Amino acid sequence: MNKALSPSRRHTLVALAGLSLGAALPAMAQKKYDPGASDTEIKLGMPMPLSGPVSGYSLVGKVAQAYFKKLNEAGGINGRKVSLVIYDDQYSPPKTVEVVRRMVEEDQVLAIFGGLGTAANSAIQRYMNMKKVPQLFIQSGAAQFDDAAKSPWTVPLLGSYQGEGRVFARQILASRPDAKVAVLMQNDDLGRELLKGLQQGLAGQTKVKIVSQATFEVTDPTVDSQLVQLKSAGADVLVMAATARTAAQAIRKVAALGWQADRYLCYAGSSVKMAMEPAGVENSKGVVSLAVYKEPLSPRWARDADVVAYLDLLKTHAPGVDPGNGAGVSGYLVATLMTHVLKSAGDDLSRDNVRRLASNLKDVQLPMLLPGVLVANSAKDLHAYASMQPVRFNGVEMEATGPVLAMK
Repeated sequence: MNKALSPSRRHTLVALAGLSLGAALPAMAQKKYDPGASDTEIKLGMPMPLSGPVSGYSLVGKVAQAYFKKLNEAGGINGRKVSLVIYDDQYSPPKTVEVVRRMVEEDQVLAIFGGLGTAANSAIQRYMNMKKVPQLFIQSGAAQFDDAAKSPWTVPLLGSYQGEGRVFARQILASRPDAKVAVLMQNDDLGRELLKGLQQGLAGQTKVKIVSQATFEVTDPTVDSQLVQLKSAGADVLVMAATARTAAQAIRKVAALGWQADRYLCYAGSSVKMAMEPAGVENSKGVVSLAVYKEPLSPRWARDADVVAYLDLLKTHAPGVDPGNGAGVSGYLVATLMTHVLKSAGDDLSRDNVRRLASNLKDVQLPMLLPGVLVANSAKDLHAYASMQPVRFNGVEMEATGPVLAMK
């Protein structure tokens, strides 16, 4: 038979319960910080080619910096201001190693993100994983960055280069089923892996053949001789695995040669401002590529809320940035994705938690992405861009040519 508790007994039990709850609350609300994070700040690093052969892509860093400046003015991320450290790596792997070591060991950043290129990121990949510092959303689609077992601290942003090659193969088979294909390829993983994907996509059939290949270095002044060689092989399709500066040269030279080939250009080189316009819009008409974001100056998106917000950011915080240059949009996207991860981390700003969240993205819909293009990854496939939109240059902009395609 239960007996009623005396008033003093009840008071003691209530007090003990309060003490227990009070002891539990700090543990539940405990904050976790690694170097680069505190109650007031999140410090990030971003190596950028502020000079050198691909300095046009430095807009990635400039727009990311502008984005975080505006974000900080609005209160930051969960009350913390973002400090973005950018150093010039000149798109040179030894220089990337130098500046990233400085970011990690002297500046004590929480994570590195948004770095450009396969070679530069490859040069720091082992170091970042040894130090257990997140190397996130790198601007490369190389397969070596998609290895959660060996390099769990590295996460690529772009869809895989091999996936791009397979998509191009499907398009070639559909549009020109007896094609003779020539490949102009950057002499690194961008070129080699896109070629591998193209070969995979063409396997099992005998009509479409790759008849010639030519490589180049990113520092080469021109690719004229390579294109003469490729044309002489009798190809009627040209696949270009190149960044924008070289892509512009190639498109212009193809026109000068009078070479009437179908042209396919990888995502990394398909900027209207840095490739199509420098090559000449008439020369560039018909170039096929893949896209993920809305072109800011396209009449199609003139009243789109995402585009209006992006253009307003440039006007107020990055007035020197050309709004039509897609490199700026890439900087905006990678900054908004990094913000998504950091917001999701809450008060657990340990490097391991940030890495874990960046490696398990679930259909994230970032502003400025084209309809249907999603960001999603997992340990099975770390590439953040899960789908891409096939496009063709019409003389003004890249217009969609079919449904969004999965890249996984």
